[in-house]
Amino acid sequence: MGRRRPLILAASTAVVSLTLLALAVGFGWLGADVDRGGEFCEAAAGRIPQPVNTLSNLGFVVAGLAIAAQASRLPTYGTAFACLIVLLGPASMAMHATESSLGGRLDLLSMYLVASFAVAYAAMRVRRAGPAFMAAVFIVCLVGCEVVEVLGGELPVLMNAGNLAFGVLILTALALERHLLARGEAHLDRRWILAAVGSLLLAFAVWNTAKDGSALCWPGSIYQGHGVWHLLCAVAAYCLFRFYASDDTRPSPAEP
Repeated sequence: MGRRRPLILAASTAVVSLTLLALAVGFGWLGADVDRGGEFCEAAAGRIPQPVNTLSNLGFVVAGLAIAAQASRLPTYGTAFACLIVLLGPASMAMHATESSLGGRLDLLSMYLVASFAVAYAAMRVRRAGPAFMAAVFIVCLVGCEVVEVLGGELPVLMNAGNLAFGVLILTALALERHLLARGEAHLDRRWILAAVGSLLLAFAVWNTAKDGSALCWPGSIYQGHGVWHLLCAVAAYCLFRFYASDDTRPSPAEP
């Protein structure tokens, strides 16, 4: 039972969150369509404003379940990370399936949660600290993202301050992981972090082609660049976990 617990928790997260999303979309709980995220090219098909961009988020659910299935090496942190990746799927679906203001907020919040986890987990290992320190860093990062989003505005390329906050956290997490590799205390498989970085870079490049007015914007096509962005980010999340789990030293006291 213990070895299956991560997968059970991640699968439960998927079932509950996807069920709630279906009910929210069906009953209009997320509010009116205000064109939130509508700039990502795709034309509506039926009741769903962006069907491909919506369904491509199932990639996060699959990635989260794959992480959970291999989380025995990091039972606590791996399970938490798996559940956050699973949640990315329905949270992003909430925006693309409704284009509502609340759906957009859920989309950004899920991004902040994952990025804050990545920074906090790396910072804890750099400082050789415990879960209390990680929790404190996580909260600071999460609140910081919310403040930046509220105080910020529209930006070139990145579109809004929330996306900037997310990007800064991801870069911070990668810098901390690089520091750990340079310190040489953990025997981590750097191929997985390189795969994660490569997937993210490719995802960002594709994301920039997936906006209204782009030469690669085909509103009625089954190909949607923003959907590819979702799938590549899911691959990056999986690769990042495999990097975490590749440490062949004994876990720290924080992860017995």
